[in-house]
Amino acid sequence: MISTAVLLSACATPARMHNEAQLNSVALGCGLALGEVIQDESEKRLLLTMHQDVTPRQRVCVARWARRNGLKAVFVTAQFPGEPST
Repeated sequence: MISTAVLLSACATPARMHNEAQLNSVALGCGLALGEVIQDESEKRLLLTMHQDVTPRQRVCVARWARRNGLKAVFVTAQFPGEPST
């Protein structure tokens, strides 16, 4: 009975915000640039990765870190406009 209560309380743990240094460490450790891994205050359980072409290895790296920290990894593929033609 006590173990059930402990398990249920672990599921109800509120997500915490990670600081910029932690998120940048994840980004660099996974082969991404500074600022490409973010966490939004309004959706604390989501770990957002914004990168043009995330490799499978980078996805796995970010997803593992997110899972270990009780977060859901979300990958946003952004197509940035190229150089204007002159």
